[in-house]
Amino acid sequence: MRIALFVTCLADTLFPEAAKATVRLLERLGHQVVFPEEQTCCGQMHVNTGYPDDALRLVRRHVRAFAPYDVVVAPSGSCVGSVRHQHAMVARRAGDERLAGRAEEVARHTYELSELLVDVLGVTDVGAYYPHRVTYHPTCHSLRMLRVGDRPLRLLREVRGLDLVELPQAEQCCGFGGTFAVKNADTSTAMLADKMRHVLATRADVCTAGDASCLMHIGGGLSRLRAGVRTVHLAEILAGTEAGRSGDPAGRTTEGVAR
Repeated sequence: MRIALFVTCLADTLFPEAAKATVRLLERLGHQVVFPEEQTCCGQMHVNTGYPDDALRLVRRHVRAFAPYDVVVAPSGSCVGSVRHQHAMVARRAGDERLAGRAEEVARHTYELSELLVDVLGVTDVGAYYPHRVTYHPTCHSLRMLRVGDRPLRLLREVRGLDLVELPQAEQCCGFGGTFAVKNADTSTAMLADKMRHVLATRADVCTAGDASCLMHIGGGLSRLRAGVRTVHLAEILAGTEAGRSGDPAGRTTEGVAR
């Protein structure tokens, strides 16, 4: 299958390993991954902070970049949620019904990584190896907007060597919420403290999730505590192989990285 990678802003600028791991994983499963170079931000931040005109330009660009592809994947439930639930709305509010229709078509074949693997490609065992004690945080957008359910957990349960431990009050928000963490810092910090307490209670080596933004928030808090718990994107765990375990706790290899 030919799959277009929607890399997302955060992965592109701060967490490229999540995007590279997505490519390695899909290529290992026998698929061709392409990178539309015209892509940029999906516009979620602009919509959420009240800049619809700026968001409209980004929606147009996103649709232009991804309309040619039958399948689009992103290592981010948050950004896929924006594509599905905001793009057509932004276009309609601007009176551009044609763009809204095209945005809906792109949204129909845009998937968060675990959705693509389980629902489209029909796999839960991706041949991964990751010998660590891991707990999973279900991010708000993947849980509530996309309703990915237990798909990430089904994938993690098939990873060889992985000890999956349940996160207490897993569905509780970590407190990031994009600009929420900036505008409501005290509330965000209190929510993060609760999340970190639950992560530490699992005695896991690694906390994973499908959104780099939430992992950035949780990981930042854990690093300040010097707790010894790392945050690793779901894609990096699923891309892990026994052959690549030496010297790299994520089991990464360098083959098949998109350029």
